[in-house]
Amino acid sequence: MKLTLGFSPCPNDTFIFDALVNKRIDTEGLEFDVQLGDVETLNTKAFKAELDITKLSYHAFAYMTGNYQLLRSGSALGKNCGPILIAKPDLQPPTSNLRHFTSHISNLNIAIPGKYTTANFLLGIALPDAKNKTEMVFSEIENAVLQNKVDAGLIIHENRFTYQSKGLKKLIDLGEFWETTTGLPIPLGGIAIRKNIPSEVKLKVEKLIRKSIEYAFANPDASKEYVRCHSQEMEPSVIQSHIDLYVNNYSINLGAEGEKAVKEMYAIGKEKGIIPEMPASIFVY
Repeated sequence: MKLTLGFSPCPNDTFIFDALVNKRIDTEGLEFDVQLGDVETLNTKAFKAELDITKLSYHAFAYMTGNYQLLRSGSALGKNCGPILIAKPDLQPPTSNLRHFTSHISNLNIAIPGKYTTANFLLGIALPDAKNKTEMVFSEIENAVLQNKVDAGLIIHENRFTYQSKGLKKLIDLGEFWETTTGLPIPLGGIAIRKNIPSEVKLKVEKLIRKSIEYAFANPDASKEYVRCHSQEMEPSVIQSHIDLYVNNYSINLGAEGEKAVKEMYAIGKEKGIIPEMPASIFVY
């Protein structure tokens, strides 16, 4: 059986899926047609139900429950790993105080990595007055800020580790906002699988992704070339920091706390009118 599989070229995803797609583990009769794309490209494909299995934003999944269910393996979820709103140092006011900053935010043109990214979801609940947004590929946001194409940028992935070296400053860490508000890890991206795939295959895919991650952790050198050749950022220390931040025990299995964080995100989103009604059961069983 051959399944289409979408994930990003970011180090966390290529680290997670290397053993699976390069057959370092037994795929138990399954074949995978890999389609790489940035987070919003994958979200767009999933909206069209083009992929059998895909990494997507937890935000985007809220609109796709008719076609997809969530797996418990492969997620990007954790602490101190959320999106950061950045700007050039001369942007005023130079404060990360949320109450003071809210009155200023409506005047800013903010680059975001996509309408349905979890980054934009968190921006919406933390700073609801931030309405003037420009969508662009996440890897272009830092330069857009530096070139004054936008006033501020919402950065994700490895840009967390590069913005300061480019002379940019943090306005607000939206991950810190989430953790302070909820006390839970931040649900960034998850793995969704089409509902019409047989249940036994869904569970097998979930197991294989888990085994792929366990193999990557047990054999850290095995995935290095696959990760490096797809990474936007070639500095090895940045690549490793990215993996260390976004691949963890929640990636192997969400567990009770991980599931609670995902469900809390949807409860807050529904309460604030950011996402539609969702079914009670969203995970593969």
